[in-house]
Amino acid sequence: MARDDEPRRVEVGFSGGQAITLRLTQKGYDGLRKDVQRGGGWTEVESEDGIVSLNLEAIVFMKLDTGEHRVGFSGL
Repeated sequence: MARDDEPRRVEVGFSGGQAITLRLTQKGYDGLRKDVQRGGGWTEVESEDGIVSLNLEAIVFMKLDTGEHRVGFSGL
């Protein structure tokens, strides 16, 4: 399976402080990011858990998990 096909964790934050974590492919993430940049209205995203409808006007941040986890004193 190519890296772009592997679902990665994406945290989507909303005005008011709520957040939801989705597992999206790179294609799904890119599509959601473009929708947010366009703004306005609703969009549907296909995640590993099913289809999720999001209000684009309420999204204040998106955080993509890079998969680079560091534990301990890795900088030493």
